Amino acid sequence: MAFTRPTGKHRRPSRAVRAGANAAGIATLAATGVVAGVAAPAFASAGDAHQLEDTGLTKAVVMTDDMADNLGAQAATQHADAAKDQAAADAKRQAAQIKKHADEAKRKAEAERAVKERAARDEERKRLNTFVLPIEGSYVSTGYKASSGLWSSGSHTGVDFHAESGTSVHAVGAGTVVEAGWGGAYGNNIVIQMADGTYTQYGHLSSIDVTVGQTVTPGQQIGLSGATGNVTGPHLHFEARTTPNYGSDIDPVAYLRAHGVAI
Repeated sequence: MAFTRPTGKHRRPSRAVRAGANAAGIATLAATGVVAGVAAPAFASAGDAHQLEDTGLTKAVVMTDDMADNLGAQAATQHADAAKDQAAADAKRQAAQIKKHADEAKRKAEAERAVKERAARDEERKRLNTFVLPIEGSYVSTGYKASSGLWSSGSHTGVDFHAESGTSVHAVGAGTVVEAGWGGAYGNNIVIQMADGTYTQYGHLSSIDVTVGQTVTPGQQIGLSGATGNVTGPHLHFEARTTPNYGSDIDPVAYLRAHGVAI
């Protein structure tokens, strides 16, 4: 005997059945490319308005749009994050370049300063090791070891440089003043201990410009020439010695020449 459904209005399929059918339909339509072309009236003809709103197809289309929006937002966020990361990386790289250039400039400046300081030290050392004439542009008027009754030893213990009274007298090299004042027959005189351990003496000065213990440099004015002491006229008596005392004299012309002075 054949089974027959009760007469009357057919019942709607259950929600589970409808959802399963709709999902299967959506999958089929999506595979065939039909979803995009389905029109609302076609579905409306298959049932009432409520049935159209409740179809799985409508829900599936809405979920797809939401997913697209979410994906777009995620992409925008990722793009913004990537832009921030790139900006941070660029800033870090730029800062590193700036620091590198600053360090290079600092090293260069330090190297240049070191070169200048070394050159200045060399120049100062050269200047301090330089010897000059005690009176610029003068000449020897009485030589070393010249014989005369004018000197108690019977011979000249230094050389005389021609000079009028008041002519500037210079230290022949760098040293320290060990005597500055009256020297008997030498009149006003100055004795300087030179940097190399020798001594130089300047006699018959009209005035003295330095004091004992003072350091002097080559060419520095130490006094003015004159005619004090045992003299017959103004000039500068100059001696080179191995000690600060009288009687330790050495040839002053040879001494100056040995230190590079043209005389």
